[in-house]
Amino acid sequence: MPSIAPEADVSHHGHVSLWGTGLGIWLVSQNSGPSNLDGVTVRLRVSVPLSGRQELPGECLQADRQTVLCRTGPLGADGSRQGKLALELQLLGRPAEVVVRIDTVWNGGATDRNSKNSEHEVLAPATGDEYVF
Repeated sequence: MPSIAPEADVSHHGHVSLWGTGLGIWLVSQNSGPSNLDGVTVRLRVSVPLSGRQELPGECLQADRQTVLCRTGPLGADGSRQGKLALELQLLGRPAEVVVRIDTVWNGGATDRNSKNSEHEVLAPATGDEYVF
């Protein structure tokens, strides 16, 4: 008998900020259930290449010149356990703006009927201001 995939509602919220060659990304991931998740992999893609190898937190890895993948850790179905992430990426050159795309790449096979709250595209001009998603 085939098993039924668990259902979850993962969301990612936070802000990005661009200054000089630095791009800051602050992200909170949570799950509104109904199933608990062992973890989620968040993909962060930037429109400008990163300047070589990045210093990243232990839960993150650089997938290519424009993509970083990060684990959230367990996310409870009641939203009480959140995955928090703060990154400072170094970009190639001094771009006037950058587009950051955030989405869920892996969620343990759970069905997410509301993926719009976990998929974002943010334009960040090089003002140093925080642009919220």
